[in-house]
Amino acid sequence: MASKGVKPQSSAAKSIIELVLTVLAAIGLAILIQAFVVKPYKIPSGSMIPTLAIGQRVLTNRLVSHPGLGDIVVFHPPRGADPDPPVCGVPTEGGGFQQACGVPTPQESSQTFIKRVVGLPGDRIQIINGHVIRNGKPESDRYIAPCADGDGCNFQTPIVVPPGDYFMMGDNRGQSDDSRFWGPVPAKWIIGVAFFTYWPPSRIGIL
Repeated sequence: MASKGVKPQSSAAKSIIELVLTVLAAIGLAILIQAFVVKPYKIPSGSMIPTLAIGQRVLTNRLVSHPGLGDIVVFHPPRGADPDPPVCGVPTEGGGFQQACGVPTPQESSQTFIKRVVGLPGDRIQIINGHVIRNGKPESDRYIAPCADGDGCNFQTPIVVPPGDYFMMGDNRGQSDDSRFWGPVPAKWIIGVAFFTYWPPSRIGIL
């Protein structure tokens, strides 16, 4: 009879252990998913307005290292993006007023940026009034905020995106620190492609 009184305690202890193990497994899985598959990011600036607002939060697919044209990408820029004003990997014609930066500095910055891919490896890029002319054809850019007059709006001398690199620009063309000034981004510095926005609730949806 005494042994019968022990079973409920043993069963309860077993249930607690199973619960703890389940919770630990779930936490471990969540950490692995964030580290290697999906990672959340908070938009720190207005460079992607009107597509993404300051403080908006997105999920990024970290399995994609070779994005497509038009993808919104999280990445580390070249270290030339760190100084103010930024530094290009090679001098540009006309002091930077005629030609966008076509070559990044060789070092990777620790900063994390989010921009849109407007040029793929090998593409010939011009920028006129804030609009990208890619291989002689204007981009379909109804998503952008118009670019006001200024040096960052016109780079009519073409550059060719180097092999393995991607040319990034913010949708807020007049208020974005991007590849125009510090060059294309090597594929190895790309963290992932943003695919979903989950905050604020009014803007939940697929990107």
